[in-house]
Parts: sequence; C-alpha cells; structure tokens
Amino acid sequence: MKGTALMPRARKAVLAMPEYHPPLAGRDALRLDFNENTFAASPKVIERLKQTTAEGLTKYPEREGVERITAAHFGLQADQVLLTNGVDEAIHLVCAAFLEEDDEVIVCTPTFFMYEVSAGMMTAHVKKVQADASLEFPYERFLAATTPRTKLVMVASPNNPTGAVVSREHLLAICAAAPQAVVMVDEAYYHFFGESLFTDVGKVPNLLVARTFSKAYGLANLRIGLLAGDAGLMKYVRKVSSPYNVNGVALDCLPVALADDAFVAWYAEQVRVGLARMMDGLRALGVEFFPSHANFVLMKIGKKHAELVKAMRTRGVLLRDRSTDPGCDGYVRITIGVAEHVTRGLAALKESLAEIGWAPEQVSELASQPVSEGEREWE
Repeated sequence: MKGTALMPRARKAVLAMPEYHPPLAGRDALRLDFNENTFAASPKVIERLKQTTAEGLTKYPEREGVERITAAHFGLQADQVLLTNGVDEAIHLVCAAFLEEDDEVIVCTPTFFMYEVSAGMMTAHVKKVQADASLEFPYERFLAATTPRTKLVMVASPNNPTGAVVSREHLLAICAAAPQAVVMVDEAYYHFFGESLFTDVGKVPNLLVARTFSKAYGLANLRIGLLAGDAGLMKYVRKVSSPYNVNGVALDCLPVALADDAFVAWYAEQVRVGLARMMDGLRALGVEFFPSHANFVLMKIGKKHAELVKAMRTRGVLLRDRSTDPGCDGYVRITIGVAEHVTRGLAALKESLAEIGWAPEQVSELASQPVSEGEREWE
C-alpha cells in the first residue's frame, strides 16, 4: 500500500549503541580542547609532506614495510604490530575480531567513549565499572567485575578524561585474572607518562597495547595509530582489517616522525613543564583539579562550567566541557601544549573566571553516580 513501504533497518545492536557527537562550533582558536599537539609535527615530517607527488597519490598504500620499520623502532616483531587508522580503528578491529553477541566487555567509566561505541556494536553486554568521586581507577571493583563470560577488557592508562593511571602490576593482574579475555591497554598518552607495557607484548598472551601518533607526534590529521600484541592474537585482528586502512601519506611520513626522537622528547618536555605550571596556576586561582599524568587537566568548576567554556571561547581559547561524562558533573578539561599556549590559557582562564563571577566556594558537591544515557557529547 502506498505510503507504507518497508525500509531497511539496522541490526538491533546498532540501534541500541550510543552515538558520538563531535562539537561542530568550529575550532579556529587556541585548541586546548581535544588533547592534540597544540604546536606542530616535526619539521622533518613537514619536509617529507612537501615531497608528496601527484603520481604517489594514485597508488594504493603499502602498509607492511612501514610496519616492519615501526616494529623495529619499538623493539617488537613485525607480526606483533598492526598499523591502524588511529586508535579508534584499533578499538573497532579488536571488538570485531573477538566479540560474539553474548560476550561480556568491561570498561571503567569515565573513559574514552569509543570503547563503548565499538563494543556496543558487537554485544549488548558492556559492563561499566564507575570510578568513585576520587576518579581514580577502581582496581579492586574492576577485578571483581570479571567473570567467565568476560571476553574483552579495555583500559586507558593514562585515562581520558581524568589523567589517572593504572600500574603495570595491576594491569598484568587483570590479564592473569581473565586469561580467556583479551586485555587491551590504551597508551595514547604514553609520552607524557613514560610507563608502558610494550616490554610485556608477546610475553603475556592475552595482552594488546594501543598507541597513537596523534598526540606527541602531532599527526592527528593523518589518522595513524598502532596495535601491538602476541602474534597469535594479532593474526585475527589483521584478518578483519582492510589491507588499505592507513593512507599512503601517513605511511610515508611515519618513519620520518619515528626517527625524529629529539622532536618528540622536546614536545613531551614542553608538556611536562606546562602541566606543572598549569596545576600551580589552578591552585593559585583556587580551582580544584584531578592530578594528571597526561597532556590535559580536568578542572572542577561546578555549576558555571558552561559559562566558563563560553567565556574562554570569546578570548580565543577552546576548552572541553566534560560535565556529561559519568561522575564528572561540573568538570571542564584543558589541554596542555607548548609554553606560549599554557601562558595564554592561564591568562584567559584568570580573566574568564573573574568575568563569570566564579569563586571556589560556589563549587557544589558533584555527583559520583553515572549520568543518564541521554544526549552526551563525548570525545
């Protein structure tokens, strides 16, 4: 009958999974909102980009040679490494390779939202272990949450948006407690913390470690990351990956970026010093914050969180409101970059807090329970 034609319908899991809604207000200002490198990629990478040819753009990308270079750089074997379209794709591939619809996934919240998005596409059984008001990783409760049905565990260390870390001892204990599960440790912010499980890759059979080149390396726009793990696990992830998942420009630039250790060390030091300056500045302003081990700080602003973000934007500085994250009501995140950007961020913050009439005593008690699954804006 006219007007009642059937339409294709997505899988139930896709209909039920949460959606990611990136901010669309424009980012033509000082980018202290997305935890990117706020300065630039290595000058050597820029020079390499200038050598891109018209003919080169016509070729399908070849990933394996660059994977061998990348694996050698990190002291790994080529069959232990897969280059991916950022860590986002690594998460998606792990979920696609290992999850059945009845399997259980465990994550800690608040954390990187794409874990829930990718896992929810494969199974309805995503168990979220909520951090308490301290926002520290709830190790004991997390460990207790594992069951024989647990097939995938995803942990970010340092964590986004809190900057909290999980010790190597605790991460390996999680691997041992759930040998039937893949344990993926997301080390996107490794360069600002300095501790890694790369030395355990291949020794712990159910461990996968993800890294990104979007942060310290400054290659966010090229979309490249890596996943490393036991070769026996990696063959399944490689099997579900497209052979041309990483673009050729990114593959051409990555060896150059890896070779410029001095640039990455310089930028990480800029962030280390800037992080200390920012936390000292927040103390001076009376702003509470969560001690961070990454390139950002989560600030406790309270009811005026949205007003602060708006006031900062008028001063040409972007922040990220994290109030819709579970347990983060009233929190705003600020990215740490090079020295000049930290100076500008602190100056704008001081002016903005004064403009909105903010005072430390106005910060209300923040909820430590998860928010509803309604409209969220996650990173």
